[in-house]
Amino acid sequence: MSTVTDPIADLLARMRNAATAQKHEMFVPYSKIKAEIVRILKDEGYITDYVLDNEATHPRIKITNKIANRTSAITGLKRVSRPGLRRYVGAQEIPRVLGGMGVSILSTPRGILSGREAKKQNVGGELLAYVW
Repeated sequence: MSTVTDPIADLLARMRNAATAQKHEMFVPYSKIKAEIVRILKDEGYITDYVLDNEATHPRIKITNKIANRTSAITGLKRVSRPGLRRYVGAQEIPRVLGGMGVSILSTPRGILSGREAKKQNVGGELLAYVW
């Protein structure tokens, strides 16, 4: 068994690969932060649904991709802040992704939030990823 040094980057890579391969369902190992990131993607409409699967020996998240007309709703994912180079932004510095067509995901003192929610709550934090 190998250890993953950046579990968020692993989640994004698995989602990118599943979207490229047009897979309807995929599994990722469970963690609280991954579950929150997946919740944001569901709220923003990038995935259809997700379910916590406790049937296996280790808990995992079952993610159902949103596929329409043989294309995935997710066209791109990018990890911004990584273990070697953290990126923090203030509430007024939260970037827009593709002119507002994408979403940024932040880790804030109020939990994991999308860029729009963080701007509404006037809170900044660590910029985790961009999704479009």
